[in-house]
Amino acid sequence: MEAKIIDTHTHLNFNAFKNDRDEVVERTLKENVWMVNVGTQFDTSRTAVEMAGQYSDGVYAAVGLHPIHIFESFVDEEEDSFQTRGEKFDLESYRELALRSTKVVAIGEFGLDYYRMPEGVEEDEVKRLQEEVVAKHLELAKEIDKPVMIHCRDAYEDMILLLKNHYDGKGIIHSYTGTWDQLQPFLERNFLVGLNGIITFDKTGRAEGVIKNTPLERMVLETDAPYLTPEPHRGKRNEPLYTKHVAKKVAEFKNISVEEVEERTTKNAREIFKI
Repeated sequence: MEAKIIDTHTHLNFNAFKNDRDEVVERTLKENVWMVNVGTQFDTSRTAVEMAGQYSDGVYAAVGLHPIHIFESFVDEEEDSFQTRGEKFDLESYRELALRSTKVVAIGEFGLDYYRMPEGVEEDEVKRLQEEVVAKHLELAKEIDKPVMIHCRDAYEDMILLLKNHYDGKGIIHSYTGTWDQLQPFLERNFLVGLNGIITFDKTGRAEGVIKNTPLERMVLETDAPYLTPEPHRGKRNEPLYTKHVAKKVAEFKNISVEEVEERTTKNAREIFKI
């Protein structure tokens, strides 16, 4: 089976897919779309690894602790709301999980999120602990020679500083929504930019500028399913097959064929993940 598209960041390991997970994977692979299921806590990271082990090809995993899960808090977003219990990053447990299978292709998602601050905790303390956890992830990725998947919201300068101090390897800046100027330091560090359904309904104009300025060889496609569903499926649960709509929008902005976008971004994903 050869990949036509690779969804480099999806969450079929989440509860949104608990009733039809196998069916979604099967219909995705049938269309030659591969996927990397990404953990955001230890439990969802473990589920991603277990899922990858059930398939001979096309299903991979990444393991990491998302910044919103470091503190106990209630998260209310457009597509979902949930209570997170707060988790301490256990380096030994994540190292063991990452080394458990060759299907684990990245460390992530982890990062900085200054947009969603937990209540009852000083902002400086939140930032300090988030940065500490990022540094540990980066050290782990460097130790086991895996690329990183970074979540970054309202914290681009601080993230670049952490990379400069702790990491010189490859990575993906996931679900990018910043400006072209904010992206350049990541590209200079040999990072790829992860583009998803946001670009199909972006009203800021930033996505178009980023895509027009960024070379195709520095892009990968993703969904972040079940979230961020692209047009024309807004309001429905997202899934890996919808990467085709992201590819179509990239092609439109760059005035090239969809086939060229699919072929090059798939090559980029296979190279960074070594799959």
